[in-house]
Amino acid sequence: MSDDVFYMTPSGYKALADEQDYLIHEERPKICEIVSWAAGNGDRSENGDYIYNKKRLREIDRRLRYLKKRLENAEVVDPKQQQALEKVFFGARVTYVREDDTEVQVHLVGVDEADFSKGKINWQSPVGKALLKAEIGDVRRVRLEEGTEDIEVLEIEYPLD
Repeated sequence: MSDDVFYMTPSGYKALADEQDYLIHEERPKICEIVSWAAGNGDRSENGDYIYNKKRLREIDRRLRYLKKRLENAEVVDPKQQQALEKVFFGARVTYVREDDTEVQVHLVGVDEADFSKGKINWQSPVGKALLKAEIGDVRRVRLEEGTEDIEVLEIEYPLD
């Protein structure tokens, strides 16, 4: 998998595209209107509405540039097209057991989709890298800040987003 391409699940791509659409069609026009109104109120150097909303407009434009780059270079990995379902690849939901016998379920997703509180981890994280190409029953060593830990793959599935 290449570093020039941003791998995403279909739901991750949709979330970024929806955010871009919202910023372009709703948020940015609203902020532009406020900036225009505030600019007409005179001295801009002490105009809080103007200063704050101008800053917000820059933040929106920065986010839009980021989203545009991500979406242009995105490769959506559809679980329906996944082959070799007995191995762990991008988009897999994996249940594994840690050395302390706790079971953990993670979903390997793209960088922009990762949310550990929802069990979604970056496929390039230490655990993600360790799990890649693993099969049920495989034991993999994960390098963590505290040292290393062995994890055993219990289940692999490819959820249809």
